[in-house]
Amino acid sequence: MKSILFVDDERNVLEGLQRMLYPMRKEWRMVFAQSGEEALKRMEEEPFDVIVSDMRMPGMDGATLLTEVMKRFPQTVRIVLTGQTGNESVFRSVGPAHQFLMKPCNPTALKACVDRAFTLRDLLNNDAIKRIVARVESLPALPATYTRLIKELQSPETSLAAIGKIIESDVAMTAKVLQLVNSAFFGLRQHVASATQAVTYLGLDTIKALVLMTGVFAQAHVTRLTAAFSLDGLWRHSMLVGVYAQAISRNASADEETIRNAFTAGVLHDAGILI
Repeated sequence: MKSILFVDDERNVLEGLQRMLYPMRKEWRMVFAQSGEEALKRMEEEPFDVIVSDMRMPGMDGATLLTEVMKRFPQTVRIVLTGQTGNESVFRSVGPAHQFLMKPCNPTALKACVDRAFTLRDLLNNDAIKRIVARVESLPALPATYTRLIKELQSPETSLAAIGKIIESDVAMTAKVLQLVNSAFFGLRQHVASATQAVTYLGLDTIKALVLMTGVFAQAHVTRLTAAFSLDGLWRHSMLVGVYAQAISRNASADEETIRNAFTAGVLHDAGILI
């Protein structure tokens, strides 16, 4: 049975969740906390598989709480459930959160979110790898690409097309922007598999906030990389696989969406190496 900790400073919200999720009582053991401090105390007393937290709370907000959980209880799946969008507190949760949900959230969507997180976690059989992956806030981007992105964002003549092209050329940036655009924060009714499409949906203001305010696209530190590893080599290989996958799809007369998906899959196929 999965143990899930729900955190929200509003008692009526917690009571509503309790009523809504009553049918799940045979699958989930649910505990409810009214503050970040109470949540951490509970987690010190007993282990939880999942924490679902609101963002805007007095004292310790959701972003701070999830960051603490990431450091102290890295194997716990971290989910944001909030009604707040487009502000600094939401952007701050981008790093420590695994999944994002918007209020009001029906039990089916919440269960699907938890199940997806557990399916991914179950694929990692090695406990050491689980701990490492769970602590990852961002993947390292190529320094040159990161610099180009910053320069382009600061240019008064920048465009969504130019930003999309830069992000699409980097494994780490592509992975992060697709995670964000497909989260409930942005309320899209369709799945987005292209970095260029993602940038168009998110808009320049959101991309600027994510890059300049949260540092979600972390620049790789060369000193932290082993001598045997080449970030440039990974980038060239990933882009080549993406181009070939795109060409194969086009040659097979696939539709445009499949062709875009093939390119993205090729670019991301070795993203795990960055961890």
